[in-house]
Amino acid sequence: SSRLSCFFKFLYVFLRRKLALSMKIFLILISAFISLTVSAQREDTLKYRIRLKDKGVTTYSLNRPHEFLSEKSISRRIRQHIPIDSTDLPVCRKYIDAIEKTGVKIIAVGKWDNFVTISCNDPLLVNRIAGLSFVQNTEKVWVVRKTTPSKTTDYRSKLTHKKPDKGENWYGNAHDQIRLCKGDQLHAAGFKGKGMAIAVIDDGFHHANVIKPLGNVCVLGAKDFVNPPKSIYAEGDHGTRVFSCMAMNQPYVMVGTAPEASYWLLRSEDSHSENLIEQDYWAAAVEFADSVGVDIINTSLGYHAFDDSSKNYTHNHLDGHYALISRQASKVADKGMVMVCSAGNTGGGLWKKITPPGDADNVLTVGAIDSNAILAGFSSVGNTADGRIKPDVVALGVAVGIVHADGELGKMNGTSFASPVICGMVACLWQACPQLTAKEVIELIRKS
Repeated sequence: SSRLSCFFKFLYVFLRRKLALSMKIFLILISAFISLTVSAQREDTLKYRIRLKDKGVTTYSLNRPHEFLSEKSISRRIRQHIPIDSTDLPVCRKYIDAIEKTGVKIIAVGKWDNFVTISCNDPLLVNRIAGLSFVQNTEKVWVVRKTTPSKTTDYRSKLTHKKPDKGENWYGNAHDQIRLCKGDQLHAAGFKGKGMAIAVIDDGFHHANVIKPLGNVCVLGAKDFVNPPKSIYAEGDHGTRVFSCMAMNQPYVMVGTAPEASYWLLRSEDSHSENLIEQDYWAAAVEFADSVGVDIINTSLGYHAFDDSSKNYTHNHLDGHYALISRQASKVADKGMVMVCSAGNTGGGLWKKITPPGDADNVLTVGAIDSNAILAGFSSVGNTADGRIKPDVVALGVAVGIVHADGELGKMNGTSFASPVICGMVACLWQACPQLTAKEVIELIRKS
């Protein structure tokens, strides 16, 4: 009986201790969860663009460009007699390290405009960075995102599905846009973009890697500048549709404007918010495109109003240099590439004007017309603040043939789709006239 009593006492003490230990473990786990949740909530509350005064002391040299540019990028410059200059040099590594040592996270780097973009939770860190000897200024480029995404465009509300009619014509769903810009003549001459590399910078390319209609397209690579660990194929129907306007190569179903070109798919657009930081991502994407040897860039994006209304642009800002995205776009032709961008869809609203980067120098800004060559009411207009004519050219932007992320054919409205129609034709024209420089191609198309 005494042994049994001792046993039960022992069992009671043992279970009590085990319960206490379990409760401690439980509380530790709860505490850790709360800490992680709070940390996640605090993450990215501050994002700033840090402009630097110079390139500092660097191990890179203009005499060794292969250390920071691909062979294709260097060859493109040599072919067009473009010197490699200080803007091509990477941002000073010592500067980046010094900024990072303050405890912030580096989320974007731009060498042409010489900036570093950071995120942190402590405004004192931003003040500390602003005091560094090599820092020119700091600018807030992001506000805490809203619970409801600020971009609520329902793209599917504008479309009509169209089943392919194999007896119709070679171009299928893209017949109207090809006919209107006489792209069939370049194609008939054998110029379909072969040997040309096109970068598409957009909001993502949902399912572009798996849907059958795009299965025979040459994709050289893909990169996400908004959320690098994430696949660009996980979201972003807009990019898929834009891409399809050029890349589709399914005869009698849909053939795009550059079916034999090669493509880089790059994401810079955060569809959940509208902030200046998207221009930082875009700048990094453009510089990446340059470094890998791209010939032409299409971007069907534009900015003028933001979640932080104090950052909104005015018409006076449309000078090609005020917005970071416009400054970057203006440098593209200087590097030997052709930039094609959408004019914007604000023609019927209060803003009416083109949106950056459509105001940039030496870019082809594309407006939208219908099948009767009449300007679409939504197509943004010029001129720029400094009097330059915009848009530069127009293409079909009403009922443009596209492919959706589910692989279905459709028709959509927008300068977003007029732009890639022109971009693909630029690739074909440049293939036909390889002796031309980027700026000569742009001028030739403007005069056409």
